[in-house]
Amino acid sequence: MTHKVALGVEEEFHVVDVVSRRLTPQAHVVLDGLPKANFSAELQRAVVETNSQPTTDLAALRADLIDLRRRLIAAAEPHGLGIAGAGTSPLHGVSGFMLTADERYQYLHDTYQFIAREQLICGAQVHVDIDDRDLAVLVAQRVEPFLPALLALSASSPYWFEADSGYASSRAMAWQRWPTAGMIGPFQGAAEYDQAVADLVTSGVIDDPGMVYFDIRLSSHVPTMELRICDACPLVDDVILLAGLFRALVVRETTAIEAGSPPRGDIRPTLLRAAHWRAARSGLEGDLISPVDGKPVPARSLVEWLLQELRPTLEQLDDWPTVAGLAAGALTRGSSAARQRAAFNKHGQLTDVVDLLLTETASD
Repeated sequence: MTHKVALGVEEEFHVVDVVSRRLTPQAHVVLDGLPKANFSAELQRAVVETNSQPTTDLAALRADLIDLRRRLIAAAEPHGLGIAGAGTSPLHGVSGFMLTADERYQYLHDTYQFIAREQLICGAQVHVDIDDRDLAVLVAQRVEPFLPALLALSASSPYWFEADSGYASSRAMAWQRWPTAGMIGPFQGAAEYDQAVADLVTSGVIDDPGMVYFDIRLSSHVPTMELRICDACPLVDDVILLAGLFRALVVRETTAIEAGSPPRGDIRPTLLRAAHWRAARSGLEGDLISPVDGKPVPARSLVEWLLQELRPTLEQLDDWPTVAGLAAGALTRGSSAARQRAAFNKHGQLTDVVDLLLTETASD
């Protein structure tokens, strides 16, 4: 049996006024009284973050995420506030734009200007333990070709500044504007990775290693690898699906490197960048790009192929029934982006979309 590898999740959520359904900069009100170890502020005062406990069990992770969501929602309700999990919130409003009072966040605003002001986006980050940093750098690059499929599964941000963006994940496109966002590498090991980060700091483009926003990032202080490409998800089951798939990818590629096996997915960086764009544009409702041959393939077919690719690893981790069931549910529902558009199309009201997000975020 494959060694059980610990994982954890950080989820970002929008704070909205339940009457207007617009973003409201009252994260500090929601966070008041909640433990800082599990709940924290973000750059924008209309966004809050939760942090799960590390675990090796997907069922335990799910229970933890549901508990964190319930506590966050309970803290928001007395103030007439709601919590919405999605890459972007359909309704903004002028009052939604306000930075959290913090020296680091002020630096981000002063340096990056409109990129920071428009950072009204939320992601879901998955952390997976990996002790060897040299190995982690190699694993991250081998996992990268499969990340567009995970982005497509998470796509939940069709609306950008109160209009349909035409994308399933407008958050992914907005995120790419940061100077350190995007693909990792190529690096031969941890020394090259760390030198590249140090060079970015020396260049003055970033102020510290925490401002490196690669799609997969190595932690500078704990032995983990962090997935950063995904939208926040309204449904907790989709977060668990992403966590299960990412862990399986990390475990599979770790085993393959140790066995001297070649990468399963291997396409040029230029085509991989195009694959990221394709996933953000179409989500689960169009074609994605195969990580093996670079050809277009229906999103459903690619996800099903990825599942079969990972099945031996998922079975060794005792995750196969859970992940296979969650993937089937996700493909049946379609992306959150598609569900949001369907909600809007009923009456032409973005308030209906926000209501959908509030309901799904609170569901078990």
